[in-house]
Amino acid sequence: MNRDNSDKKTEDDVEYHIYPYSYETDNNDSNLNDKEPAEITAEENTHSDKQENKNTDEPGNAQIGSESFGPEESAETATSENTKESTGPKKETTTSSAPSPEDTVVNVKKKSRKWQYAAIVAVLLLVIAGSFAIVYQTFNGDLYSSNDKVAVIYVQGTLITSSVPGGLGYVSSEEVSDNIRKALRDENVKAIVLRVNSGGGSATAGEEIYTEVRKASDSGIPVIISMGDVAASAAYHLSAPADIIIANPSTMTGSIGTIWTFQNLSEYYDSEGIDYYIVKSGEFKDMGGSWRGLSDDEKEYANKVVAEIYSNFVMDVAEGRDMSVTEVKDLADGRIYTGRKAKELGLIDEFGNLYDSIDRAAEAGGIEGDPTIVYLNKPSISSLLFGSETEAKVDAEEFLRYYEESPYGQIT
Repeated sequence: MNRDNSDKKTEDDVEYHIYPYSYETDNNDSNLNDKEPAEITAEENTHSDKQENKNTDEPGNAQIGSESFGPEESAETATSENTKESTGPKKETTTSSAPSPEDTVVNVKKKSRKWQYAAIVAVLLLVIAGSFAIVYQTFNGDLYSSNDKVAVIYVQGTLITSSVPGGLGYVSSEEVSDNIRKALRDENVKAIVLRVNSGGGSATAGEEIYTEVRKASDSGIPVIISMGDVAASAAYHLSAPADIIIANPSTMTGSIGTIWTFQNLSEYYDSEGIDYYIVKSGEFKDMGGSWRGLSDDEKEYANKVVAEIYSNFVMDVAEGRDMSVTEVKDLADGRIYTGRKAKELGLIDEFGNLYDSIDRAAEAGGIEGDPTIVYLNKPSISSLLFGSETEAKVDAEEFLRYYEESPYGQIT
């Protein structure tokens, strides 16, 4: 190209300025986006070869972009400019410089992960808030309260002496006794309410809770019993030493007595061809085995055991209710009494529900105004979050097999 024709554009010039990855047209943009980096690099190399051929064919001229150099300009200048052109970004006449293929690969736009981080933070905040709600619910909203309190302890289900969690159809004497002791250690607890809803169970479990109730009452902390649907047998036993017993007129209570159950499946075993060979060190060692019935001596001994436990039960009721042993024995034949009849017999003191019992506890504890109520073992949302009710029942049955299938029977 000569100086005289510097304003004219040759076909080579036009071809040179239309790059495959030019940003001048939308079509070229789409071509660039559709091509792989390897294809872009190959096309760039092809254009570099064409440019070298043009420079070789026209030694008198050197083109860089839209500028031209005449013969009077040194080859050194052209070479320097070409070096800058090859290393730096290429410029076009009407658009900004086009990125090199390397830049295109590196500058691929990445997906923003801000929403992912925001979601993680939201989940963490939800977990923290949920944990606080569980603790708050467990303490009935009184986590930081220092007011005068009435502690409510639930006694629900069959009484046993194991450490089975509550809410499984069984109530552990260990759990109830521990909660009574916790209430006594809290200086702000002025009275205790036992919410009893149990048909009885282990005679030993009833005795254990009876002892803790009596200790609490003797220490000067009033203990109020609130009977629900039923509070019979061992459940009545543990209620006897309380300061006040409150029930509903339709509550089933009483059943003061002792029972020891044995099974004799010997005929079934014989019909099924099941035979036992027993080796024992003493006459009574296999007493209660289901493979045979009781001998006369064993029956006599069983009667003595039941009579002893029954005697303890009667004396505890007589002491707790300020009645004579004779008076208790007159009504302690194992029968159930309604709440109304129990009040006539002196087995309970008043009629009322749980909240009447709490009010009476506050009054007995010298609390003025509304008391702060603390539920020490009330079922809460935590039991739903950390355990399945169905699985828990199965586990409880397996765990309590020692009680349900005891070779010595069940003394209740």
